[in-house]
Amino acid sequence: MKTIAELDAQLYVRVLENIDRAVIALNHEGQITLFNPAAQAYTGFSEKQALKKPFQDLFLGQKNLLYLVSTALDEGRSISDHEDLLLKRPNAPPLPVSVSVSPLYTDAGRPEGVVLIIRDLSRVRDLEKAVRRADRLSILGTLAAGLAHEIKNPLGGIKGATQLLAMELSEQSPLREYTDVMIREVERVNGIIEELMDLARPRPPQWSPVNLAKVLGDIVLFQKEAHRGEKIEFHLDLDPSIPPLRGDENLLTRLFLNLIKNAAEAIDKHGQVTVSTKVAPDYHLNKPGSRPVPMIVIEIRDNGRGIDPETLEQIFTPFYTTKNKGSGLGLATCQKIVSEHDGFLKVDSLPGEGTVFAVSLPLHTDKPESPQAGNI
Repeated sequence: MKTIAELDAQLYVRVLENIDRAVIALNHEGQITLFNPAAQAYTGFSEKQALKKPFQDLFLGQKNLLYLVSTALDEGRSISDHEDLLLKRPNAPPLPVSVSVSPLYTDAGRPEGVVLIIRDLSRVRDLEKAVRRADRLSILGTLAAGLAHEIKNPLGGIKGATQLLAMELSEQSPLREYTDVMIREVERVNGIIEELMDLARPRPPQWSPVNLAKVLGDIVLFQKEAHRGEKIEFHLDLDPSIPPLRGDENLLTRLFLNLIKNAAEAIDKHGQVTVSTKVAPDYHLNKPGSRPVPMIVIEIRDNGRGIDPETLEQIFTPFYTTKNKGSGLGLATCQKIVSEHDGFLKVDSLPGEGTVFAVSLPLHTDKPESPQAGNI
């Protein structure tokens, strides 16, 4: 029969193996003595590569991290939730993390080493960006609503006057070309105003169960036909276990149609657009007084021209566009729709390597109580 101490030790091992935070322990000489599975996933180093290695050798060049460890080792001080850190990793982009370090002592009170606890903040940073974008759109929407109203009325007058002028001209008059251009341009501007008003004052969502697989399948089928004759392949990789989610089918269709269409247009000559869905088991929407709601992630991935970092910072800004005939309101509207569904929108891209738009939505079983994004 196992002793209580043995059972406790097994419990501690299970906790360390299953916790979603990296736990790294060092002895008083700075050598790594514990490296749990999350630490391996975060850093890109295996347990075999890490154990018994000097911490400063394994994390060479990461000055902030080494400073925290040396502070705990040399001064015996604890530091909690230090967030201004990027964890550099081999063959992977830096990971934003929060680090806590604490000195370890023996039962006799002598210094024994240091323990680090590292938390992945990438999801938190993504949510913060989404919230900032939503706040910016809210402010711009209020301004845009008033501006659109002031423009729409005189625009109607211009169109009416131009139509009356055209009626006074004969079909052969060379001036008819100018009136046609004026009417066409007025209608184009009016279309932009309609989009702007829709962004500023969208209709309330009509909640119902939405079969996401059907919505995405129909859009991809439509895009295949639209790009027939072009060397663009469309692929679906949908998780069949995802049940219908609570949402507005028309708004979600508009959202994914825009993103999938953009992905196809980003491909110059030939390439692939892949649409996938998955459940994010370690990620939930939490609202006060409500049970956690699991999140699903819908990715639209292309291997097109990609987006440079400067453009990437601006793509959700209304009227910012890189297209010759674009209004610059498509992605701003997408952001608005995602926010109304308590989700958030993330984009990753590298020039020449393609782009990934990831839409995270809660798998609500009941109608969402408010259009605000919850806490993760």
